[in-house]
Amino acid sequence: MLVLLRAITYATLFISLVLVFLPAQVLSWSKIEAPESTGWPQVAGAVVTIGGALLALWCVLSFVFLGRGTPAPFDPPRRLVVRGPYARVRNPMYIGAGVALMGASLYYQSLALLAYAAVLFLVTHLFVVLYEEPKLRNTFGADYESYRRQVGRWWPRMRALVKKAVS
Repeated sequence: MLVLLRAITYATLFISLVLVFLPAQVLSWSKIEAPESTGWPQVAGAVVTIGGALLALWCVLSFVFLGRGTPAPFDPPRRLVVRGPYARVRNPMYIGAGVALMGASLYYQSLALLAYAAVLFLVTHLFVVLYEEPKLRNTFGADYESYRRQVGRWWPRMRALVKKAVS
């Protein structure tokens, strides 16, 4: 139960800063306000945002219940998480956050938010390559190496998907 509470706390802080406060600043700086009416961009944007948020939430819960840890780098999962959304790509939580931001950019019809999402993806990619992957290699050794060979960093490996579908 304590790990769930820690995960909720860290996820809330991350979401509040990176997916709420900073995007609100971007909208404010670019002088974009909430749309006056609801059209297809707002409906589609809301659906995409919710989908991304649900994927990120699934990842947080996977860390808690499968990995016995949190998304925070200083309180990571104790077990390597390779099931759920992590069975398809190695970084679905970041993908979910990016998709949520892209949905928000569609909702507000904001190129500035889309640019923010692109910058966040670049920063995330560098964090993954320079910190997370070496840390996972050191922590989980051969298990992580095997997982890394089978599952793509950002895109599902088609060969693995076809193999699972055939089996």
